[in-house]
Amino acid sequence: MNVIRIGTRGSALALAQSGWVRQRLEEKYPGVRVETVTIKTSGDRFLAVSAQAIGGKGIFVKEIEEALLQSEIDLAVHSMKDLPTELPSGLTVAAVPEREDPRDVLVSAGHRSLKDLPRGSRIGTGSLRRRAQILNHRPDLSVVPIRGNIDTRLKKLERGEFDGLIMALAGLKRIGQEERVSECLAPEICLSAVAQGALALEARSGDPLIDEMSFLHHLPTAMEVLAEREFLRCLGGGCQIPVGARAWVNGDQVRIMGVVADTDGQRLLRGEIAGTGNEAGRLGQELAQRLLEQGAGAILATERSVPKRGVSGRGSK
Repeated sequence: MNVIRIGTRGSALALAQSGWVRQRLEEKYPGVRVETVTIKTSGDRFLAVSAQAIGGKGIFVKEIEEALLQSEIDLAVHSMKDLPTELPSGLTVAAVPEREDPRDVLVSAGHRSLKDLPRGSRIGTGSLRRRAQILNHRPDLSVVPIRGNIDTRLKKLERGEFDGLIMALAGLKRIGQEERVSECLAPEICLSAVAQGALALEARSGDPLIDEMSFLHHLPTAMEVLAEREFLRCLGGGCQIPVGARAWVNGDQVRIMGVVADTDGQRLLRGEIAGTGNEAGRLGQELAQRLLEQGAGAILATERSVPKRGVSGRGSK
């Protein structure tokens, strides 16, 4: 292990995340040269259309995984929420580092809170999950689509194109922009995406490098992510449908909350379940089954049948 080539997207957030991993590896293995290889994904190339319209889940990882399979890189650093629940044959998650704060936040003009935004305020998000929950909580708002990296979105807010943005706190913190946060949203208002705030270090199955990554693995985070991803997997979900989940590990106990909604937020199902940590995956599956029995299946079937060209809200034009 003389050289480790890390594959990553080229956004400021992706480079901050891979830079953090690179620094940890250089500290742990001072004799090893760690290189960063920037790879442009489908999600980075097609910014004029919604993520759902160009394939949804996997659009930010496919090209990086191909480079990994072809041995052009040795390790891929992903935002775990971008990683499909089923990995390509020959690849595995080598480590899941401790997650950053997974909450969604409001970034608004004048630092107004969600409840203080005037009726008809334009809220930008590229996420169907965020759109559904915000409209369920504030149906008088206009939720409109936005693409681009964090800096691009913030600049659009500054230019007055939006009155507020719903964003991930983890991303803002990782690029040093947490002071822009106007309000951290409670999970009862906007439950985070599956595995939000967590990183996935992906490697080739059987590669000796996997053992070298073990010092970065954080078991409580891995348990939380397992519960959340099993919830999503059992729903057959991706970013084409509004699904959120958040698990909390406390000692040997794990609790998971999940939400399924339609994109207008008119139908929303929420559930919660708790158990022991060694049941994390099963708990995610059981919660998904409970919501399916309550009608989530019908919501998901309807959502999958509707083309997703954007995320414009009820009040938007």
